[in-house]
Amino acid sequence: MKVLVINGPNINFLGIREKGIYGEESYDSLCQRLLQKAKQLGIELELFQSNSEGGLIDRIQDAYRDGTEGIIINPGAYTHYSYALRDALASVPMPKLEVHISNIHQREEFRHNSVTAPVCNAQMTGFGLLGYELALEAMADWLSKK
Repeated sequence: MKVLVINGPNINFLGIREKGIYGEESYDSLCQRLLQKAKQLGIELELFQSNSEGGLIDRIQDAYRDGTEGIIINPGAYTHYSYALRDALASVPMPKLEVHISNIHQREEFRHNSVTAPVCNAQMTGFGLLGYELALEAMADWLSKK
């Protein structure tokens, strides 16, 4: 099973930005947690982060060609307004799961709407960094039933 975890803008600043919302754990620490979890689940995992909308779109399109079987994505702020990112996600046929560290539905009103969630199989929100690990478990379950 080959899974791609994509993180959008500012996720690389985990442990630095808004610690009251996103926690003290660094992005590197999150990556190590995910690589460990993937190993336990027998998943070949690739991690990708970009602050650029075009970079995220390019990586999603590349996933179509490189054998990626599932995508877990935290689009960051692009969640709420990037129709280009939404269209890129809609164009690839593999399962997609949207993850948010905080509960976007309990935050500022502009964060309540996700333009990307409707083209994903599910959305995980509010579990902190654990949400990524839960998303990996869900993805492994989906892919094992293919």
